[in-house]
Amino acid sequence: MIKVIFFAALREQLGSAGTEINADSATTVAEVKVALGEKNNNWQHYLTNNSLLCAVNHQMVNSDFSVKAGDEVAFFPPVTGG
Repeated sequence: MIKVIFFAALREQLGSAGTEINADSATTVAEVKVALGEKNNNWQHYLTNNSLLCAVNHQMVNSDFSVKAGDEVAFFPPVTGG
């Protein structure tokens, strides 16, 4: 299994703090997004946002990054500061 966590406004938009997906259904972060969209059609709109940030096991990564069973994938909107 791959543990998926949603943070900040994304958590509120999706109505979920996170979920899990089968590791066989995704080998990259991009495929995790697809699997999540298939799991819940309402999530697809938010997960296809190009500005969405992602971390795997607390390391910032891009959509091509490989994932495997036991990984933690976190998605969150861009952070701004002042």
